[in-house]
Amino acid sequence: MKNNIKTAAAVLAASLLANCSTTPENLPEPIVNRQTETQRQLLDLPPPERRIAIAVYSFTDQTGQFKPSSTTQTLSRAVTQGPGAILVQALHDAGQSQWFDVVERENLEHLLNERQIISQMRERYLGETNVNPDALPPLVFAGILLEGGIISYDTNIRTGGAGARFLGIGASTEYREDTISVYLRAVSTKSGTVLSSVTTSQRVASIGIAANAFRFVSFKELLEVDAGITVNQPTQLAVQQAIEKAVYALIMEGSVKGLWTFQDPAEGAAELSRYTASLGDIYPFDAVDYDPELAEVIPEQRPVQSGVAQQPEGAMWTPPKGDRPG
Repeated sequence: MKNNIKTAAAVLAASLLANCSTTPENLPEPIVNRQTETQRQLLDLPPPERRIAIAVYSFTDQTGQFKPSSTTQTLSRAVTQGPGAILVQALHDAGQSQWFDVVERENLEHLLNERQIISQMRERYLGETNVNPDALPPLVFAGILLEGGIISYDTNIRTGGAGARFLGIGASTEYREDTISVYLRAVSTKSGTVLSSVTTSQRVASIGIAANAFRFVSFKELLEVDAGITVNQPTQLAVQQAIEKAVYALIMEGSVKGLWTFQDPAEGAAELSRYTASLGDIYPFDAVDYDPELAEVIPEQRPVQSGVAQQPEGAMWTPPKGDRPG
């Protein structure tokens, strides 16, 4: 009997150590990230009446928080430092890339340097003193700027656990919940007016399960076994979901305010109905004044002709009446 217990304990310990090994042979292969529920919401959006040129200069982590540690100080940030890239991807996902024309502004200097190289090459090898505008047309302007960032990362919003032990054998579980909040606003390029803003939050959950045994198997022989697993939701995934939800909410709020319209009014009304139902409160749709002039608030990007971008009168996005200063 004693030998059987010793053998079982040795086999269990060996199997646990084998499962914890991470050699190059058993490392998992890279995978393409699965679509999140919020990403599917963006992809399934009905198309707009016309596309909107939009720019993102800076969308950063504004919390300034470092990753929490129970031992020593760490210099790792609590959340990803690349939320701007996630926002650009979310804008591309909206309506399967039918909603926005995202223009590059975060690394504008790199773009301008490359265009300058093109100008110098054409001047040297083609003798052009003035670069042919058909070969290097002007950059597209953005009618809307998106600003904001990650504004909070609150830890230990909810904690808990449970455990039981009997005759040296027991099990326990622990739970912890953090919250990430994202703020996003749309600003008119022409007037600088904040046209709409939204704030979204996403929870980050961590769960730990452990089991252990501590008992004498004979007068002088002690059996001690510990096993456990911890599952942490990636903070990058939580940031992605919060940003995607913010883009979705901004589109819905802008539609309610009349900043843009859906190509199919019936599909747009159904999507708005689902959005307001998810809020849990009755939205005062009857109080919204749908001004017919709002159909022209966003200029249409016309094709380049003779090297000059043909822009509508005003050359910028005109905000709705209620948002115009003065």
